[in-house]
Order: sequence, then C-alpha cells, then structure tokens
Amino acid sequence: MSVSYPNQYRNYCVINLPRRRSIEEIKNSLENPATEAEVIEDLYELNLILDEGNKDVAELYPTLSKYNNTTSPNVQTFLAGIYRKTKIPDAFGPLVAMLIRNSIAQSVGAAHVNNKSANPIYLPPPFDPNEEIGGAILDYLA
Repeated sequence: MSVSYPNQYRNYCVINLPRRRSIEEIKNSLENPATEAEVIEDLYELNLILDEGNKDVAELYPTLSKYNNTTSPNVQTFLAGIYRKTKIPDAFGPLVAMLIRNSIAQSVGAAHVNNKSANPIYLPPPFDPNEEIGGAILDYLA
C-alpha cells in the first residue's frame, strides 16, 4: 500500500490498495500503526466499506477514538467522514473539539505569520479539514 499526500497542486490523498481487508484486520492495524500513512490507508478502507453499506464499522469506535485528538488534517478528514456516515453518538463531542482546536490553531498561526516572524508556527494544509468536520457536525444536527 502507498499514500501520496495532498500538496500545493492536489488537495486530496492518492491511496493504492492492493487488496481488500476484513474489518478485523483493519482494526488490528489501527491499534498498532507504524506510520500515519498506514492509519490513512486503514481509514480510507473503512470509508469504502461504509460506502458498500456495511454498518459494522460503527463497532470500531473504541479503536477509532484513539485518533480523536490528532492534529493530522488527513486523519481528521477521514475520521470526520466515517463519523458522518456512522453517526456514532459518542463521536459528536470529539468532532466539535477538533473544529475548535483547528480554528484556534489557524487563528493563532495566522496572527503569527502576519507578524512576519522568522519562525511561523502554522502552515495551512493544502485543504481545510474543517470543511469535512463541520459537515459531519451539521449531519449530526440534521
């Protein structure tokens, strides 16, 4: 498997999955990932399984919840998409927390960059994960 991350020319990940895995295999991989790319691949595959109509993904919330505090925009986007499709009640609070954390980080980072500091602390991702996170929150409220 391989992941090509978003960049200034492409605002999405490109993921190459050689074969489909079971939910149990994905769960085991998410519990002990080697890299962020592995987490993204696992979340992408769970998203595909959800698109096929499998509702068992919701049972993985205890495993998925360990990523609720991630600062990775890629992982946040995939998590928000999965939570949006499963509407796990316990995931609503973490989605709101992600949105608030990201908004604070962006405003602090923007202020820091605007001060023309030699060491900016925030570089925006090539896409805005808050769009997916906010959409997931709105789906919960609808």
